Amino acid sequence: YYSNLRNDIEDSEVKTKTVLFNFDPNKIELEDWQRLGLSAKQAQSILNYRSKGGKFYKPEDLQKMYTISPQKYEALRPYIQIEAKNTNYDKPQYADKPDYVKKTAVMIELNGADTLTMDEIKGVGAAFARRIVKYRERLGGFYKKEQLLEVYGLDSAKYEEIKTQVKIDANNIKKININTATFDDLKNHPYLKFKQINAIIQYRKQHGNYNSIDDLKKVLILSPENIQNITPYLSF
Repeated sequence: YYSNLRNDIEDSEVKTKTVLFNFDPNKIELEDWQRLGLSAKQAQSILNYRSKGGKFYKPEDLQKMYTISPQKYEALRPYIQIEAKNTNYDKPQYADKPDYVKKTAVMIELNGADTLTMDEIKGVGAAFARRIVKYRERLGGFYKKEQLLEVYGLDSAKYEEIKTQVKIDANNIKKININTATFDDLKNHPYLKFKQINAIIQYRKQHGNYNSIDDLKKVLILSPENIQNITPYLSF
């Protein structure tokens, strides 16, 4: 079909005398194509292709035009000269990616840092920064670095990577007055279970205010480990 159509186009008009010369198929106009031996319809077909964004990146691309016969292409091929810049036509231009910025060692105070500051710690990304801050809020603050191992997903290898980049100011710990605290005040603390909270409140109701940690030791449901863990968070 295309062969017959090409022949019809070639025969539809009288060609001017053929003059072969070096040319760039991305630039020459209708008259130049006719000088190369193409009919006006053949030339117009190529111009239409270019007007729709078509480009010739290499000489062989001209062979894809169905209006040009293999014989005509072979005659023109030695004269095709496409400028090198045309090989970049229509290639998408992407903004340069920002260079990766390697984190340098820092010293971050765990109880005062927000998630953005926490993210500056080498080895701590945005996800871990959020987890650390969330767990800190439940605790009321960290009193020792090892508590980072209690953060979900933070294993010993990660801890070893970040422990030298953090410090702790115990003055920033939010303390709970054990003599006025309600169940709701204590229920979110990770070191206390509901039964233990109820026992603390009931003992206070029966025996009065706690004066020291020694009084808290009288709540039998609390183990020595429980007492040790919660002591930094209590006031009397």
